[in-house]
Amino acid sequence: MKYIGTDDFDHEQAPRVGVLITNLGTPQAPAKRELRSYLRQFLSDPRVVEIPRLLWLFILHVFVLNTRPARSAALYRRVWTERGSPLLLHTRDQAEALQAALAQDYGERVVVRFAMRYGSPAIADVVQEMLAAGVRTLLVLPLYPQYSGPTTGSTFDALAADFTRRRWLPGLRLVTHYHDHPAYIGALADSIRAYREAHGAAQKLVFSYHGEPRRYLEAGDPYYCECLKTTRLVAQALALDEADYVTTFQSRFGRAQWLQPYTDATLRALPAQGVNSVQVVCPGFSADCLETLEEIGVENRDYFLSAGGTNYGYIPCLNAQPGHIAALRAILRQHLTGLL
Repeated sequence: MKYIGTDDFDHEQAPRVGVLITNLGTPQAPAKRELRSYLRQFLSDPRVVEIPRLLWLFILHVFVLNTRPARSAALYRRVWTERGSPLLLHTRDQAEALQAALAQDYGERVVVRFAMRYGSPAIADVVQEMLAAGVRTLLVLPLYPQYSGPTTGSTFDALAADFTRRRWLPGLRLVTHYHDHPAYIGALADSIRAYREAHGAAQKLVFSYHGEPRRYLEAGDPYYCECLKTTRLVAQALALDEADYVTTFQSRFGRAQWLQPYTDATLRALPAQGVNSVQVVCPGFSADCLETLEEIGVENRDYFLSAGGTNYGYIPCLNAQPGHIAALRAILRQHLTGLL
């Protein structure tokens, strides 16, 4: 096996620390062909779908990849922007803002880049670029506040697979979660507070997190518990009573039981319980994407209004808001301790 190295490696190059922020990924275009390629990579990850491998690959290639890409492409076209995918543009903006912020703290000693677990820019490509720029220690921040095997765990898998092919391995520090970090909780609370100052408060605040099969929780995945803790801490920061908010889970896939209560079922049921106005926030998403803009902003809005609700508000993700960048900067500075 030939290991990846650098033909003209400069042993005199000053060592730098690399900060790599990562997110899930996005297709290159809102078209069937690109969605098929993206979904093939995403849904082939055994961290994402934990069922017997041969059975799942048969289902994936015979059924899923022949039906889902066209439907997903149509949904992506609704949220696509002049700058491309919302997730891609927000993550790029976050990386650029963090580079500027950390340069104030550490000068040129820190290099900030971003990568996607699936699609482009790929983790392996960005790591190679960072090593070529003199990075000798890598601090990786997956932009998933709550740890889950299919997200943060899968990010580590990609890094580990890449490292097995490298001649020289950088030092590695991985931030596995920050669901209860005071800076993150403060940024979320401030964002919700600002939205309510502009639009008024609703009867119910819905905290909607991405779902996962319940058996992951039963097998020891801490995601569900960390989501509940995030909700509790934000609710405390906003001085909410228990009746003022609810935690739900969205984006189910397949027939297995997933974490409950489900977001769509909850929003359909609330009007019958006398709740006519809701605001929904998605604390598990660091950047707006298809699952927030389309699924929460449009699809679930329709469920609520069709069930008799009268006022529905979606509170945008933190994206590259100054408060979010300040929170991520604080988290990174904490984990950079001892690396510089």
